[in-house]
Amino acid sequence: MSKKRDLFAQIPKVDDLLNKEQIKSLGEKVSRTIIVESVRENIDRIRKKIIKLKDCDVDTFKIDYDELLENIVNSINNKNMINLRKVINATGVVLHTNLGRALLCESIKKDVWDVASSYSTLEFDIKSGKRGSRYAHVEGILSKLTGAESAMVVNNNAAAVLLVLGTLAKNKEVIVSRGQLVEIGGAFRVPDVMLQSGAKLVEVGTTNKTHLLDYEDAINEETAALLKVHTSNYKIIGFTQEVDLKDLIVLGKKYNIPIIEDIGSGTFVDFSRFGLCKEPTVQESITMGVDIVTFSGDKLLGGPQAGIIVGKKKYIDQMKKNPITRAFRVDKLTLAALEGTLRLYLNEKEALRKIPTLRMLTISLEEIKQKADLLYKRLNENIKNCFIEKINGFSQVGGGSMPLEKLPTILISIKPKFLSINKFEEMLRNNKTPIITRISEDRVLMDVRTIDENEFNMIVEGIVNILSNWG
Repeated sequence: MSKKRDLFAQIPKVDDLLNKEQIKSLGEKVSRTIIVESVRENIDRIRKKIIKLKDCDVDTFKIDYDELLENIVNSINNKNMINLRKVINATGVVLHTNLGRALLCESIKKDVWDVASSYSTLEFDIKSGKRGSRYAHVEGILSKLTGAESAMVVNNNAAAVLLVLGTLAKNKEVIVSRGQLVEIGGAFRVPDVMLQSGAKLVEVGTTNKTHLLDYEDAINEETAALLKVHTSNYKIIGFTQEVDLKDLIVLGKKYNIPIIEDIGSGTFVDFSRFGLCKEPTVQESITMGVDIVTFSGDKLLGGPQAGIIVGKKKYIDQMKKNPITRAFRVDKLTLAALEGTLRLYLNEKEALRKIPTLRMLTISLEEIKQKADLLYKRLNENIKNCFIEKINGFSQVGGGSMPLEKLPTILISIKPKFLSINKFEEMLRNNKTPIITRISEDRVLMDVRTIDENEFNMIVEGIVNILSNWG
């Protein structure tokens, strides 16, 4: 016991550690509370180690003061780091929901920051000098891009559907095909959203087959709308049939009932031109005569999280007056990011080049090979004790979009010689800039489709540090 007391006596005092230059210098940018907390936590860890020592290990135990200081500095830096931060997405899932889905275009960064760090025209009309509408910033350009009479934006697509149904169909019936009663992620289901809106769900058809007559037979004096939900996050194949949107529109006009289409991952680009599966565009729905279309801003559109509503002015004007709209309204940052993204679509070539989601989805396999060659070369030049290969593979669209689509890609396969693959993946994930990968066949895989070339050096440095620290 006396020997353990001697070890306890060797533990540095809190004040002595606080006066060390490595820690003292952090006081200019980190609060003293965080610094003192980190020092005490690391001292406490040493105390616990000593307490757990077996008698036979007491004589060989030494306190590594340099390591202690390094651990304290790391603890301080980790505590001072914000939780929501940048990661490198090496998974190959373009719209990775857990990693923030769509990336914003670099060219709109200054405009978004100007709005964020300054007073703005959020609800102020410069021309009249009077109060303006926050929807005005994007309504005009959305109408121009989609051909719709009017538009508005709320905080996400579930809110958009809720607002539309709550405005047009509260306490009335809305007819939906059973095959379209989807769960849209996070256990949010179309029937639940409808229930919260106050609309009464009327299911027609079966899971795999719905006919036009099913809709018509269900129409009565209580019917407020016909709802079509695009099943963007799953597909039913085989013995199936669904009602064509054109036929549904004709039926709606026959009975003077509005057609609402939740298009999900709304897009302004026909991806079939680039060899991907056909996804309905917002413009096509509006041109066909859909009364209201709702879709997401942060999926195939490539903008910030938002729920976008476009369609007939008489319906959207009602939504703007609905008291619940205030609970769903978007802030100035979302509006600035969305307007900046939408303006790029005025020139589709520019949009395809500048909007990261569009660029990643339409990049050629030859360009991907060039990126893979560059990363492979840098890894081989700087990293030893690893088996590194280039292999063929597939990327995914993600975000509930194009679930069956497999995008040919090149993967970088890495297998450390002296480190388990699970530990390696964990250390990559806990890198200063986390590197998120996938594991297959006892190797870490990195898909260059979702990695920016500016991130290559960070990946190389991260792996070098991991292997050197482990060694």
